[in-house]
Amino acid sequence: MALDGSGDFPTIQAAVNSLPNSSTQQRVVRIKKGTYKEKVFIDGKDHITLQGESEAGVIITISQANAMFRCDPATAGDWTIATLSLRNSPDITLEKLTVMNTYGAEATGPVTIDCPSDPSGKKLIKKTDHQMALYTGKGTTRLTVKNCTFRTLGNDTVSPWDAEAGLYYFKDCTMEGSVDFYCPRGWAYAENCRFICHNMNAAIWHDGSGSKDAKTVLKNCTFEGDDNFKLGRYHTESQFYLVDCKFPKNMADADIYAAQSGKGTPQWGRRVYYAGCHRQGGDYAWHRDNLNAAENAPKARQIDAAWTFGGQWKTAGTSSVSAAQTLKMGGKLAEAIDTTAEKMLVYQRAIGGWPKAVKEKKVDYKAPLSAALKASTLAAANAKDATIDNNATTREIEYLATAYKTTGNAAYRAGAEKGIRYLLKMQHKNGGFPQFYPDSSGYRAQITYNDNAMVRVLTLLKAVADRKGDYAALDPSLVPLAQQAVERGISCILKTQYVQNGKLTVWCAQHDRKTLLPVKARAFELASLSGAESVGIVQFLLTLDNPSPEVRKSIQAAIAWFELVKMDGFAVKDIADATQPKGKDRVIVPEAGSVLWARFYDLETNKPIYVGREGVKKSTLSEIENERRTGYVYASVWPQKLLTKDYPKWQQKWEKKEGSKI
Repeated sequence: MALDGSGDFPTIQAAVNSLPNSSTQQRVVRIKKGTYKEKVFIDGKDHITLQGESEAGVIITISQANAMFRCDPATAGDWTIATLSLRNSPDITLEKLTVMNTYGAEATGPVTIDCPSDPSGKKLIKKTDHQMALYTGKGTTRLTVKNCTFRTLGNDTVSPWDAEAGLYYFKDCTMEGSVDFYCPRGWAYAENCRFICHNMNAAIWHDGSGSKDAKTVLKNCTFEGDDNFKLGRYHTESQFYLVDCKFPKNMADADIYAAQSGKGTPQWGRRVYYAGCHRQGGDYAWHRDNLNAAENAPKARQIDAAWTFGGQWKTAGTSSVSAAQTLKMGGKLAEAIDTTAEKMLVYQRAIGGWPKAVKEKKVDYKAPLSAALKASTLAAANAKDATIDNNATTREIEYLATAYKTTGNAAYRAGAEKGIRYLLKMQHKNGGFPQFYPDSSGYRAQITYNDNAMVRVLTLLKAVADRKGDYAALDPSLVPLAQQAVERGISCILKTQYVQNGKLTVWCAQHDRKTLLPVKARAFELASLSGAESVGIVQFLLTLDNPSPEVRKSIQAAIAWFELVKMDGFAVKDIADATQPKGKDRVIVPEAGSVLWARFYDLETNKPIYVGREGVKKSTLSEIENERRTGYVYASVWPQKLLTKDYPKWQQKWEKKEGSKI
């Protein structure tokens, strides 16, 4: 784009607006030399690079104090006030730009403006008040800034503000302003940068309240400014590391200090560390090296971008433009980071599978992963808690395969492949899959159809064998192995289908790994015929191409059994009941036109059974304890869609193809 009309767009904002919100590859907006007097706002877009023709030659500028924007009723409370503002826009790169807010340089003195949001209705604005050049809000993480200049004569010139998830990389940049003019929240790394301060209070600031590990690192940076400027301060939790920085003779003899904020003493203490820093004319006492006082005291040589971000952003500093150029020349796109996938790799056990919970706490990939939790999780890599229960392992493999396709990050492919090999390893020789592996205690080693665990595994392996979707990009050597595993699994399904008085019925939620007979799990899960898990098994069999006579026979027998045992004219209801411990109850009641199936049926009589924690069969739901009645699903409509839609569709396809009914 160019001001003279020779580009595709007349303004930077127009170029940004033309881009779709999301992309798996970096989009580069190349900006020709000129002064662009516009306010640029990137909102809800990712993977964009703004690349100037030269740092000094491309200037983006406005003249506005922050309060002027925030006092406007139309924008009151909005923080997208900078010359360049980013919100909900991860993976943005800025290169070779000068971004300015010239209000402080142009204002002749203080002014008072109308401000409806202020209690007095007025607002006094000074030349040195807040006037941001760069602001980033929540959801803007993995920001890369290289060879850029940010100038104001006011506060908060560079304000990347996401204390919980912000990851910011600055290299070879110049930043100029008044108090706290470089004020990152979260994790920030600045290398070879120049800081110019025009205020006596503080040049730099940090907010690390989102995580104990959050930090701001300044390496090989230089400082200059007005006489007696102070280096920095903090108002809340923070962590500063300054390595090989150079300070001017005219700076104040004042270490980074805690400013009065009314928020009390930081719970993690004062954390300000120096290594190899020196001042012209002689070091102050506080310039001495003190890295040994830091938690897990790092060596100065260890402190770099990778260390700063603690593994959250492995490609910090990678040039997105280089990535785009490499892609254009036929090379690979630089590896990108998916934060959920990164967490999954942390939780992956050495054997290849994943736990569903750690110390009885469910694994939640949406929750923050602190440095301490990450360290303890990695230390537990050899734990024997990998499982296929509750979607564990299949969920992660599926996600990582997709993450690899969208990012090109080879670590995600390796994680997915390792997970698939775990599934292949855990399979019994007879084709069944246990609930846990290698833990074989209790019922964990039994063939597990419960909650569709084995069916999910076979469905995933079938997709691998068929090179379907995102699995097509994985190691091709897995294809024949997955195909063999699926064939063994189908064989196991056919062999475990329960024969009652010489007639095929359905399956139990668990089968003995050796005898293949139905077997109990928990006290309330007795050996029985399942009206729930059997549906998932049949659904899987319906997906098989060119089903064998044995598979067809199995499907038809199960369908016949579902029809036989359905409870016509009944429904399950949740009701309020003040006499019960939780103030509610669950009952089975007559209801015309409704149909219901029990989860458990007696192996010999096909009658519904209901079992509480004491492990004793009951003939009605009301006979078991309220805690189980309301906390476990003993009856529902699981087979309904199978009988009314899926099976008829399968019949039409395969029976018509055969020319006669099976």
